Amino acid sequence: MNESQVLDLFSRWNNALATGNPDEVTALYAPDAILLPTVSNQVRHNHAEIRDYFVNFLAKEPQGVIDEANVRFLGDELAINSGVYTFTFGNGDQVTARFTYLYRRIDGEWKIAEHHSSAMPEVVVASEASAA
Repeated sequence: MNESQVLDLFSRWNNALATGNPDEVTALYAPDAILLPTVSNQVRHNHAEIRDYFVNFLAKEPQGVIDEANVRFLGDELAINSGVYTFTFGNGDQVTARFTYLYRRIDGEWKIAEHHSSAMPEVVVASEASAA
């Protein structure tokens, strides 16, 4: 595995989003994966919970673009990609968020073991300041 291949794992995930099929997206996660999503307060602990999140998220027609990626390796079985991405939704709305994907090789295939995504705090602070 090299940096380019790790970046391709995001493309694979993003392409699965484009299908609109929550099962295709969920299949990219390890069975015991943890998802900390941007637009839900619920931590997702397994495929059923992860799929449930994507049923609602995919209805918004999201497509992501990585703005900054930082790839690191932890031996031969783990890779991390952390950075910033921007999602554009079917209605034209956008959200920029920080992300971390931890990928783990399982039976020769790279799966998402951990996925954390959170909206940029500066956007929230700016919105609160303008409302004051």
